Amino acid sequence: MKKFFATIIILNTLLFVGLSSVAKADEKTSAIVGHVITQAIQGNDMNHAEVMSNEIAALMHKFTIEMTGVLLQNMPNILDSISAQLRQELDKQYKCSLQGEYKNKECI
Repeated sequence: MKKFFATIIILNTLLFVGLSSVAKADEKTSAIVGHVITQAIQGNDMNHAEVMSNEIAALMHKFTIEMTGVLLQNMPNILDSISAQLRQELDKQYKCSLQGEYKNKECI
């Protein structure tokens, strides 16, 4: 029975590796999947939660770097928006300071 499961796992691994090469999977992912499968075949205990958390951390790092690039590209638009909001608030404060005893709804 063990040989049957080992054969199935090996065939699935070969199929996965074959499909990943078609999908242009990076080497890191292939190495991790190969390591996990090897450990499962050998019957070694593995902390799958740690492997998953490390992979999630790597993905978060990648997305953070991408977001930084997008943020830098859009920085002029962001600064223009902030500048416009500040001008509006300062205009409102100035108009309210010019009003004497009468204050409109915006200045209350």
